[in-house]
Amino acid sequence: MKSALDNVCAEVLKRVTPNAKERKHILMLAEVLRRKVIEAAKKADVKAEVRVEGSVAKDTWLSEEPDIDIFMRVSITMPREAFGTVCLEIARKAMEGCRQIERFAEHPYLEAVVDKIKVNIVPCYKVKQGKWKSATDRTPFHTDYVKPLLNEKTCGEIRLLKKFMKGIGVYGAEIKIGGFSGYLCELLALNFKSFINVLKSFADWKERKIIDIKGYYKERRNEVKKIFEEPLIIIDPVDKGRNAAAAVRKERLDELIVAARAFFKNPHHNFFYPPAQEAYDVKKLGQTISGRGSTLVFIKFGKVKAVPDILWGQLYKSQRSLRKMLKQYDFEVLYDDVWSNEENFNTFIFELEQRFLPPLKKHLGPPIEKRNECEKFLLKHLKSQNTISGPYLEKGRWVVEIKRKYLDAMSLFLEKLSDGGRHIGVADLISQAIKDKFEVLSNEEAQDVYLSDTAFAKFLTAYLERKPKWLG
Repeated sequence: MKSALDNVCAEVLKRVTPNAKERKHILMLAEVLRRKVIEAAKKADVKAEVRVEGSVAKDTWLSEEPDIDIFMRVSITMPREAFGTVCLEIARKAMEGCRQIERFAEHPYLEAVVDKIKVNIVPCYKVKQGKWKSATDRTPFHTDYVKPLLNEKTCGEIRLLKKFMKGIGVYGAEIKIGGFSGYLCELLALNFKSFINVLKSFADWKERKIIDIKGYYKERRNEVKKIFEEPLIIIDPVDKGRNAAAAVRKERLDELIVAARAFFKNPHHNFFYPPAQEAYDVKKLGQTISGRGSTLVFIKFGKVKAVPDILWGQLYKSQRSLRKMLKQYDFEVLYDDVWSNEENFNTFIFELEQRFLPPLKKHLGPPIEKRNECEKFLLKHLKSQNTISGPYLEKGRWVVEIKRKYLDAMSLFLEKLSDGGRHIGVADLISQAIKDKFEVLSNEEAQDVYLSDTAFAKFLTAYLERKPKWLG
């Protein structure tokens, strides 16, 4: 008799495995698009080897969720300056009539939507293994490495792993997510032989994990930890100098570890197919926010002139800088996040223990053993207008009570961001957008914004709930 875990896996595998009709349709479409890229390259007088790569090439894609990756391998003689622009123009011509989005990895590439299917047209150099000129040069080698190692069973294990990671929100190596790529899922399944074994390995996580399928560092395991800094190290089989898991952020790794443990304790479909996020109605939103007793601060601004991957990198950098600023001025940040529709609406959210701080602050000086530091401290604070009390001795060190410069978090944001915030670490493109126009809203003041965008409303609801869907 099958266990609950076996039943769940069997049912999910049936759903994620493409049937013959679906597989035929995707393969035919991929070939049609490949030929369009070939023709566009010929018209541009660019010699290119055009290949289908990724999950479609390896038959590890998920039913109803195919992404078609088409790579243009061009000569290494093409200058880097022309590499992105010329190849991007070829991709645009090949995908004429389709919705197009310019993306950016190390260089620009094109994302198009054809028959509701996402298609990536990506340039790379045709190089010898190890002689990389761009990050995407490895992809054809990844395909050629993985394909011969696959069979029907292994493809099924990979599909289960991908769907599990998508379901818990850790799938995708792009900057926005910082999770596990499709190639990484394939390597994990090949190394551990099954989906269940992969989860067991992460559920038993105790220290930094090193996976070296090809045994490049077989006799030098201790060196690996010095070469690579990340907590999860998976040596790329086609490039011993690359950690294939380098893009995985610690938060995504932690989420996989705890989800794997929970799955073995209570296996169910929510890990693969989480319930859809519903947004609170306005009344419940207001009750939820007021009931928390904290202060939610929203910094809302408009369009940032950047492709999505650059945008998210700059958003995260700016978020860290703003969080640091709040802590510098003694505002306790409970939780913060950032949201973007990647078009014309961006917002940082900071939940603070309190919006207002008392005007008085206790400031600790040096211990009396540090004579020079004590003299400097006394010179600074004895006649300062900001000194309310002291200096006085307490537990062997000088102490003063001083006026806080900022008592209101809203005022702090308004002042520091009035010129775009570059001086406090806001990233350049974000700073430009904020300088153009921004709003600082608190709690219920964000109600109109909430009502204006359904996707943001769902995000804010999830932000307030802050509980993984798989927890039930």
